[in-house]
Amino acid sequence: MEKRYESAQYDQEMRELWQKNNVYACDKKASKLYSIDTPPPTVSGSLHIGHIFSYTQTDIIARYKRMTGHTVFYPYGFDCNGLATERFVEKKHDTNVYKIGRDEFIKLCLSTSKEAEQSFIELWQNMGLSADFQTTYSTISPDVQKIAQESFLRLAEKGFVYTKEEPAMYCTTMRTSVAQAELEDVEKETFFTDIAFGCTNGKELIISTTRPELLASCVALIFNPQDSRYKHLVSEKALVPLYGYQVPILQDEAVQIEKGTGLVMVCTFGDKTDVEWWKKFKLPYKQSIGLDGRWTEITGPLAGLKVEEARTKILQLLQEQNFIRAQKKIKHSVSVYERSKKEIEYIVLPQWFVKIIDYKQDLLTLADTINWYPYHMKSRFKNWVENLNWDWCISRQRVFGIPFPVWYDATTKEPVFASFDELPINPLTHFPKNYSGDTKNLIPEKDVMDTWNTSSLTPYICKQLFSKSDASPFTDETFLPMAMRPQAHDIIRTWAFYTIVKSWMHEHKIPWKDIVISGYVLSTAKEKISKSKGNAPTEPAALLKMYAPDSIRYWTASGTLGQDIAFSEEQIQIGQKLMNKLWNAYKFALPYLQDYTPQKNHNTQKNVVNAWMFLQIQECTNKVHAYFEKYEFGLALQTIEHVFWHDYCDNYIEIIKDQFFNKDAYTQEEINETLYTLYTCGFSILQLYAPYLPYITEKLYQRIYAQHEKIISLHQTQLLAYKEIDAQNIHSDMHVLLGIIAEVRKLKTSAQLALKTPIQELHLHNVSTENMLKAHEKILQGVTKAQKISYHKAAGTNNIQGAEPDIIIQVQL
Repeated sequence: MEKRYESAQYDQEMRELWQKNNVYACDKKASKLYSIDTPPPTVSGSLHIGHIFSYTQTDIIARYKRMTGHTVFYPYGFDCNGLATERFVEKKHDTNVYKIGRDEFIKLCLSTSKEAEQSFIELWQNMGLSADFQTTYSTISPDVQKIAQESFLRLAEKGFVYTKEEPAMYCTTMRTSVAQAELEDVEKETFFTDIAFGCTNGKELIISTTRPELLASCVALIFNPQDSRYKHLVSEKALVPLYGYQVPILQDEAVQIEKGTGLVMVCTFGDKTDVEWWKKFKLPYKQSIGLDGRWTEITGPLAGLKVEEARTKILQLLQEQNFIRAQKKIKHSVSVYERSKKEIEYIVLPQWFVKIIDYKQDLLTLADTINWYPYHMKSRFKNWVENLNWDWCISRQRVFGIPFPVWYDATTKEPVFASFDELPINPLTHFPKNYSGDTKNLIPEKDVMDTWNTSSLTPYICKQLFSKSDASPFTDETFLPMAMRPQAHDIIRTWAFYTIVKSWMHEHKIPWKDIVISGYVLSTAKEKISKSKGNAPTEPAALLKMYAPDSIRYWTASGTLGQDIAFSEEQIQIGQKLMNKLWNAYKFALPYLQDYTPQKNHNTQKNVVNAWMFLQIQECTNKVHAYFEKYEFGLALQTIEHVFWHDYCDNYIEIIKDQFFNKDAYTQEEINETLYTLYTCGFSILQLYAPYLPYITEKLYQRIYAQHEKIISLHQTQLLAYKEIDAQNIHSDMHVLLGIIAEVRKLKTSAQLALKTPIQELHLHNVSTENMLKAHEKILQGVTKAQKISYHKAAGTNNIQGAEPDIIIQVQL
């Protein structure tokens, strides 16, 4: 074998082997199916180290399942539609829909997404992902559009979907409505201002607000009915400063008596509480904010200004006309859209909603039937559902997305739905076939669906990929639940939640049996690594030029489920050392195994060292199985590491070397037994490491084992489970032997002697296991290089205590 593993050359050879032989293809007729609902990454730019971390962990699980008798269905998708892609295309090509038109912009989004898809596949293949890249999907493809539109129509039939002109959370920067799950809470500094309102009783009323720029939208003042300060105002009206119109003074228990002055102005809209009061008291709607984020004509001197400008202007006007009574700086929590990082507004728009508020308990009950790994992550889901205040708004005022298959009757304003057999359909370019009226009377829906509305359907997209049929995935109920959903914890409230919503609404089923939650990678600033922040320590492509993919994969396996992890180049370097150790261990074995034909029925190990090595491998394998059942691949790796480094390399190989260097001292039967053990245990170690280090383990398998095992790839071999056996004698005997060996090594090292330095006589005192030691004397002599071993009942002088409490060791050089 070559001196070292040449990653660039050998990895390419292994990829070609896998692709040529379709090693990772799914046998869809097999009964033991393990299906993975793989996260489709957005194609808005390049992948970062956080993607490498979580996607490789999924691949480790997939490879393990494949090697334990499962037929793994491991498709791959790309999340192409939506705002993220639009913004990426705008920046990349310095254009937008207003410059080139809707149709040309959509074409540009499609072509740019396709380019990104190919670069993603190449990177994942270089990382050794065993996904079936012949079975992929895009969330903007015609097939997926059909599934998303059919889901919408079926949920509309069931009454889960409705349209309403409703206050929507709206991002004026991105010019689209957003869902509650897309918000982030951030701390911001602002002014808390006391403003004087007039009153029909001639008294002055003080309200405290952080949003004085909404005065033109004030529609009421409200106080708590338990607040004795304001009970006399029930029949009065308030006069809005600067604008001079009257608004009612109302009562509601939701007002916090201790906050501010206890008297609150209701504007349309400053926050969700305003929306709730607006609905409860049937108040008028006065729109201060336009869809472009500029203040409307009703705001008078603020018209045309944006939020910060409007706030500065109104405070100046209030000050000039003596309406401000007090002001102080505060920090408070505000909701921002996760993509723009700008504060959201509330604007009344015609929107499509999915009902969820009425079904919160059903969704919580369903989540209890899913296995959560780690378990505590279920509490994040439950907390999210319990605190939901809004139905799911699925309308987006964007261009590059899946159209709603809907038109509106211009006379009745009622929606007209497409039929299933004409999907996918774009209402801007086509009319419904079965519409009996005049199509000139139809108004097409211009909004597109929220991208999560499509991503929530990935189990159904996977179902259609699996069946490769044109049949509706919603009418065949044999695919769900899938086996596993891998995902990060920061999208539990979006992807996990919405997928559970859809599977319950369509089939009253869970979408998957297990959900496996990963953490994300932290930058040196201890914040999540993301494309938008540009804080990745190194790009994956650059990292792959520095290190072998197997060593990077080793780092990903060091993470714990659900826990964030700092990027660690040191851990990658440890992975490199492991690769070197593996290569050297098998380079030692190759000369002795290349002409060896394994005897499959050689099941009896008379040599205690061989028996012990088999036992260590068997116990390790069973522990690995137990850990993987809980998706604890990191703990499984630690178990493998101990057996390989400590038991196999430090002890077993060092002990058996004498049989190969000093053959005349051993019978052929003894050597054959050791060869069988070296072959079989070495093969098992490769299998155990294979999910983590697919390239180097495959190369070693091809070099040593493929010709005998007659299986194309190591990753198609089966990792067995073993029955528990009574091995107390093997463990106790080896404990004594390894203790003596370790002590002799220590003595030689302290005397600055090479470990292969001969010993004239090894004196063992206080021996209580003389018969056992004599039975294995040849082993001890071989590894310690002792020409003679003597056994003594009494202790000698100048003794050095060994690892075994009863044995005292003396070395005579």
